[in-house]
Amino acid sequence: MKSAALGFTITVLLICALSLATGAAAQKQQATSQPNYLVFELGTLGGSSGSGNSMNNLGWVMGNSNLAGDQATNAALWIYGRKFDLGTLGGTNSGVFWPVHNTNGLISGIAETSIVDPTPENWSCGYFFPSFTFHTCQGFVWQNGLMTALPTLGGNNGYGAGMNNLGQVVGWAENTTVDSTCNFPQVYQFEAVLYTRVHGQYQAQQLAPYSNDPDGAATAINNPGQVVGISGLCSNAVGGASAEHALLWQNGVPTDLGNLGGMAWNTPQGINNSGEIVGFSNLSGDENAPLNPHAFLWTPQTGVMQDLHTLSGDTVSEAVAINDRGQIVGLSCVDNTFSSCRAFLYQNGTMTDLNSLTSDKQLSLYAANDIDSRGEITGVGIDSSTGEARAFIAVLGPGSAPSVASTGLDTAKVTISNAVRSQILPKLGLGGIGAAPIKQK
Repeated sequence: MKSAALGFTITVLLICALSLATGAAAQKQQATSQPNYLVFELGTLGGSSGSGNSMNNLGWVMGNSNLAGDQATNAALWIYGRKFDLGTLGGTNSGVFWPVHNTNGLISGIAETSIVDPTPENWSCGYFFPSFTFHTCQGFVWQNGLMTALPTLGGNNGYGAGMNNLGQVVGWAENTTVDSTCNFPQVYQFEAVLYTRVHGQYQAQQLAPYSNDPDGAATAINNPGQVVGISGLCSNAVGGASAEHALLWQNGVPTDLGNLGGMAWNTPQGINNSGEIVGFSNLSGDENAPLNPHAFLWTPQTGVMQDLHTLSGDTVSEAVAINDRGQIVGLSCVDNTFSSCRAFLYQNGTMTDLNSLTSDKQLSLYAANDIDSRGEITGVGIDSSTGEARAFIAVLGPGSAPSVASTGLDTAKVTISNAVRSQILPKLGLGGIGAAPIKQK
């Protein structure tokens, strides 16, 4: 695979691969064998870094890409070899960072405005962008080339996260309450929000945090309207004690999903239409403990978090998405610096290095961020010749999976530089409400 192969040739190959996905290859995957993937780099909007963070069942890949000069990143949409810049709300940066599973042309995300934050707080959005600009940030809905801002709860900032096929959006937003649990420079309380369109305009419904928690945030929503997210203390509106409780909201009522032993960093990241939930949870430690997560799966049948562990030789992992077939994707890393990681696919009770399911050598798959109902995957890969981060799509290929030995990648961790890591970790949700404090002050 070459990074320049993005035009007509890629389009044809993708269409062929999509056809195969509904044929023999898909039938093989439903059995116990592992799938075989063809990987395509999706290109950038001019900069050296891009990330595929979400995909819908039409094959649209959504995420973000740096612009030329790498001083700004914008929300990006990739459709069969073509890429689109979704713009901003008047500021410098934007992006799609959580599961947007809408097939009706709607996309949700976050974007900076032209307004300088009067506080300024280093609000949640800044952890997902190349640098803090101290402009306010709001959630958005994009449709037919038009980006529309989502309302806050009266405060300066808001965040648009996941979206379902009904066009409902979840996220979090500030109100006007000064919160004593906030750490400087954060000032105002933030709460989980469900956005629903009424008479053509989105309205914000606050979702209650768990028990006596003062703050909360929602990350993903399925078609039945079940919402997942977190609640805890305000802190820096990012990670740590803000994620004391992993939550499921049903009809607005929060339920604590439990944890894997830790009292912080407990974050659901995806939910499928059966109510199965994936994310990450600290294994042990109090609310001040550093990030030390394992991927988890929670199902309505068990009602408890199942530790999915890591790939061999690693110590931390995160499950990022789950499709309606129960396939889970994420990343597994050597340690909590996230400098050496591999994308994984978890199915049939086994976690497999995604690199071992493709014969591609040009792109090392660092993290898998979403998976659609066909089993196609998007995420972040590292170009082996340049060390740059790239959005990718992995589509089902013909025939059986290659043997692990034939790829040479099953035990090769993807190691990245500090500069690249600081760019792509926030785009994985790792610098946001639920993980590594790469940019915390």
